[in-house]
Amino acid sequence: MKSKRLIVLLASAALLLSGCSSLSKKKELTYTDTLFDTVISVQILDPAEESILNGCKKLCQKYDLMFSSYNEESEISKINSAGGAPVEVSPETAALIKKGIYYSELSGGAFDITIGPVSKLWDFKSGEHIIPDAGAIAEALSHVNYENIMISDNVVTLADPAAAIDLGALAKGYVADRIRDYLEKQGVKHAFINLGGNILAMGTKPDGSDYNVGIQAPFKDTGEPITSVKVADKSVVTSGTYQRYFEVDGNLYHHILDPRTGYPCENTLTSVTIITNSSLTADAFSTTCFLLGYDESMKMISQMENVDAVFITNDNKIHYSANFQQK
Repeated sequence: MKSKRLIVLLASAALLLSGCSSLSKKKELTYTDTLFDTVISVQILDPAEESILNGCKKLCQKYDLMFSSYNEESEISKINSAGGAPVEVSPETAALIKKGIYYSELSGGAFDITIGPVSKLWDFKSGEHIIPDAGAIAEALSHVNYENIMISDNVVTLADPAAAIDLGALAKGYVADRIRDYLEKQGVKHAFINLGGNILAMGTKPDGSDYNVGIQAPFKDTGEPITSVKVADKSVVTSGTYQRYFEVDGNLYHHILDPRTGYPCENTLTSVTIITNSSLTADAFSTTCFLLGYDESMKMISQMENVDAVFITNDNKIHYSANFQQK
């Protein structure tokens, strides 16, 4: 559904270590890969055995095979291609789909994980800049309804054979949380997880200072932040119109598609950043809040504990949620 990108302001030399420096039998390590239709990296800032990093690699590859709609062998792809037949999936896939249903219900359908038929029509990668036919969008939109998902134990059935699940707004957040859990079990205290801009900072930096994570200035050169947030033991995830888009006849078409219209969401926002403990929560809320719009999202976030938000509106102004306290 989307790709999320943040600028990470590497204020400490520790974040620049690529794994080539060694400390006796252990060394700081970085794993990079291309999965979930994006570039990912996991940087362990503690001295660590390479086997721990290999464990991160196995986890990421495992979840790509489960959740990715771009991988024809994934469990999600098998559900979508089953033509309405029941498909048995892993407990984790079933649980993540249930989370998607929860956020779809919470938003009143403004967010909907069955956006798949619509998102397949829009191409924000090839550079061809083609607006889908209105009739095709209307047809695809008729199959978008999260209530068509039925789950019994670990068996998933789509009541509408033409429906399709898209976990793009949830999967990277879920995976980041699982990588953190794994690293904690391995005794790692300091790490920086970046799954295509879904940031999860474990602990502080090794020197005890906070991580400084920059939020991209909309439509500026990559690497130019409009502001930044200092975090420790938090996830930071942004959804923005500038991340994937094209222009036709002076109109901008971006990748955050509205399940209510089938077209890119139109409101006063250019980006929403969520800061909270769970990367899955941050991932889901960044999209949900964007689709709900500034006023409704600000009210929702203000009623939640330990969830902060940074909104950038189309007049390039920065707005912080009511309880946000910048360090």
